[in-house]
Amino acid sequence: MKLAGKKVGFAMTGSFCTFSTTIPKIKQIVDEGAEVVPIMSFNAYNLDTKFGKAKEFIEEIEDITKKKIIHTIPDAEPIRT
Repeated sequence: MKLAGKKVGFAMTGSFCTFSTTIPKIKQIVDEGAEVVPIMSFNAYNLDTKFGKAKEFIEEIEDITKKKIIHTIPDAEPIRT
């Protein structure tokens, strides 16, 4: 798939057990030249679990994408296709 120059919304929800395999996919998409807009549900953004701390996931995703994560309804409302 050719992703260079594309804008990709990447949403993460409360499937915490998948974060360790999902975050590298975000990096792969960025490395292929796409602009990734990170989006997280309330739980994904706020809850610490046995799979990791929310703050650490947030920092890693924002570091990879160079964008703040959209995690509230008001922040998501301006998203257009």
